Amino acid sequence: MLNPIFCAIIMAVSAMFAVSAPSTGHAQNLANQLFGAKNNASNQAAMPVGSYAKGCGAGQVQLPETGPTWQAMRLSRGRNWGQPVMINYLEDLSRAAVSVGWKGLYIGDISQPRGGPMTSGHASHQIGLDADVWMLPPSRLTLSRSERESISSIPVRSSNQRSVTKNWTRNHHALLKAAASDARVDRIFVAAAVKLEMCKTARSSDKAWLQKIRPVAGHDTHFHVRLKCPAGASACQTQTPTVSSLSKGGNGCDDTLNWWVTDYLTPPQTTAKKPKKPSAPQRGPRQYTMTDLPNACQSVLASR
Repeated sequence: MLNPIFCAIIMAVSAMFAVSAPSTGHAQNLANQLFGAKNNASNQAAMPVGSYAKGCGAGQVQLPETGPTWQAMRLSRGRNWGQPVMINYLEDLSRAAVSVGWKGLYIGDISQPRGGPMTSGHASHQIGLDADVWMLPPSRLTLSRSERESISSIPVRSSNQRSVTKNWTRNHHALLKAAASDARVDRIFVAAAVKLEMCKTARSSDKAWLQKIRPVAGHDTHFHVRLKCPAGASACQTQTPTVSSLSKGGNGCDDTLNWWVTDYLTPPQTTAKKPKKPSAPQRGPRQYTMTDLPNACQSVLASR
């Protein structure tokens, strides 16, 4: 007959494993773990599926690690994949960079081989139509893999977030203008100080392209290009306009922009109010399971 104390120990250990097992299973079902484990594209026709921050990418292609006018950075992340339209756009933009005085481009994260939520970093970049371009003008395009892991870009926004630094040049302005003037682009995210500076220095008769330049926090060392859904991409969800003056043909150089360096950075004093009951925390991309994504992402993940 088993010792009662020994039986109690066995039951306690069994209970521990019964509690921990569901969390392990849940981790295995998280979409970012499933998509992050893929190192090749799906064998499907190219198609961005879902929205920029909740979707995946079918039939994506890899940006070559090095080209005549670009280098892909942080190769260990495996995020130099995107929709064919994005890869073509980046190659075109790298050639435009040469025309404005740079040697080319250092290109950061685009997307994972099959897109989807990432295990770290971005909330977007999920459908292969987002890409980060470094603000650092390339000194050379012969960086080794280890150098691409160790060097960093440069900040073009001051520490108080209200102005650009000496790193900002006319060539940066020219490059962003070329980037935004491409019809494939929906919007480009930059630090608010960058947009303010561009609004000040752009010619008054040539500012329509500035509408695509959008101020967003966290973009002081790179700019983030977002392309429109390509023609015929029926599974792609395009983004709606966010600048109030868009419908009037404006360029975003208005009070909406000034807010970023006034009320946003230094909120006005208000009368204290009774705190509201905290709402339930929203689930972010790293908590998504496959059921949170469009159904078509199941086939993207399962494709050989």
